[in-house]
Amino acid sequence: MVKIGFIGAGNMARAIINGWLATGKVAAADILIHSAHRQSYGPYAEEKGLVPVESNKEVVEQAEIVFLAVKPLVLGSVLAEIKQDVQTKKSVLVSMVSGVSLAEIQEVLGNGKVELLRIMPNVNVEINEGITALAGNPTLTDEHYHFCEDLLNTLGKTTPLAEKDFSTFVALGGSSPAFVYFFIDSLARAGVKYGLTKKQATEIAAQAVMGSAKKILVASKTPWELVDAVSSPGGTTVAGLLAMEEAGFMTSIVKAVDATIAKDQKK
Repeated sequence: MVKIGFIGAGNMARAIINGWLATGKVAAADILIHSAHRQSYGPYAEEKGLVPVESNKEVVEQAEIVFLAVKPLVLGSVLAEIKQDVQTKKSVLVSMVSGVSLAEIQEVLGNGKVELLRIMPNVNVEINEGITALAGNPTLTDEHYHFCEDLLNTLGKTTPLAEKDFSTFVALGGSSPAFVYFFIDSLARAGVKYGLTKKQATEIAAQAVMGSAKKILVASKTPWELVDAVSSPGGTTVAGLLAMEEAGFMTSIVKAVDATIAKDQKK
């Protein structure tokens, strides 16, 4: 089996690893991991049966595919550390570093033959219901692209995307789970206002959101057409929708997307 390495062991790296382990797509013994603080990744590696290594260089030396899962501020130093080993080993680098382009990574590595794939997953990959954007550099072979695509498809769905659209994906696919959690919690709090327990209200709201999302994915109608289908003339749903619009619901969502994109693009 191909060895897969992770440089960085934060929440998103762990979400991906946990998703693979849950499906059995990747064996724990085939995953190498290293980050700046042994006290952080060591216990996690032991708990999951992963292979902890002592340096970023060791990750590259032992893995065919290396995920860069570090903060943008430290990416430069990490690339400088592994530069020679990447060129020698010819590992495929998969960057999940927000706001850093393939061209910027390539410039630091200084070798046009390095195979690079940029991805942007969301946290739901941990339960195999995520969505991940993919963009490869010209050097990345079709074989390696499709291998990585297959790996990531086990975590939900993938979508090829131009790099210029990654910031938009961050808002619609990456940050949006938090927006949805916020929406569900708000619905649940309204349920509590009218006498339900928080647990009961949360379960009702979450199930309704999950079913509605699945309905959109399988229906031939647009989301707005589905809104109309639920909205009986003079009914309760229309009253609720009008109240939401009066409070600026749609505008608040657009502003959330605007703010997320602006933050992602700010260097």
